[in-house]
Amino acid sequence: MGVLPLLTFEPVFQPYVWGGRRLAEWFATAPRDGPVAEVWLVSDEEKFPTRVAAGPFAGQTLRQLSERFAERLIGHGRWSRFPLLLKLLDAQQPLSVQVHPNDEQAGAGRQGKTEAWYILHAEPGSSLYAGFQPGVTPPLVHEALARGTLADLLHRIDVRAGDCVFLPAGTVHALGAGLLLFEIQQTSDITYRLYDWGRPRPLQVDEALACIDWTRGPIAPCRPTDGLLVDCPYFRLWSHRLDRPTHLGAEGECRILVTVGGQGQLHDGSQEYPLQPGSAWLIPAERGTVKCHPMGEVTLLECGLPKRS
Repeated sequence: MGVLPLLTFEPVFQPYVWGGRRLAEWFATAPRDGPVAEVWLVSDEEKFPTRVAAGPFAGQTLRQLSERFAERLIGHGRWSRFPLLLKLLDAQQPLSVQVHPNDEQAGAGRQGKTEAWYILHAEPGSSLYAGFQPGVTPPLVHEALARGTLADLLHRIDVRAGDCVFLPAGTVHALGAGLLLFEIQQTSDITYRLYDWGRPRPLQVDEALACIDWTRGPIAPCRPTDGLLVDCPYFRLWSHRLDRPTHLGAEGECRILVTVGGQGQLHDGSQEYPLQPGSAWLIPAERGTVKCHPMGEVTLLECGLPKRS
């Protein structure tokens, strides 16, 4: 066949109890009632893979495409699975305080979980936690866990729309209530709960403590107005606020464009692809760049793999 087309996937809806209904307004296929806590836009995670929504590959999973087309789809490097997992989250209640392992700690055949959050909306007074305050040591954490006062040791950040927080594996973190956000992460679903605000859910305290990077202190958000937000060994993330036609993507690299505000279209030769809040279009590596035509103004997040070494 010819060059691979742009791909979009059927979203996977996660009805966790801490979610709200804001994301349901973005997706016609969302459940009619109950919480929509997360929407998995692009996933090769074993339990919840996404499937192509339309076109010649409709119904096929991202894993099937990755195995079939490999470098044509993903680009340089050797990947056992598609390496990025992209989500939208609606936190109406605080999430647990948790830690994710790095690649080595995750074990053979599994990836760790380094991630980044891009805040789409924050209710007044909303905050999140990222890292410990300066000077926190393991004995202090053990004592706080016994007393139920772990939150006193966490670094709290008051956030607003447009903030981006980068969370390397091993960082203690938690989302507060009233946040709508986008998440980019390694393809992993390994989470160890350290503390859950007194709720009666299972904790994995020993595993969490073993994964903590004790050399890392408070995490500060980055607040650029546009451009490159994160450049790490696992992914890159850009934000674009566009009001005129612009080329996006890169030759020989897989990129994913996620619309988080406004509307527009992507033009790829004779094909047009709609942009609206929640849409995610994967540009195969062999495709190169595409042209974005905003309708007024559109805000996009562009996700890519690390630079070729």
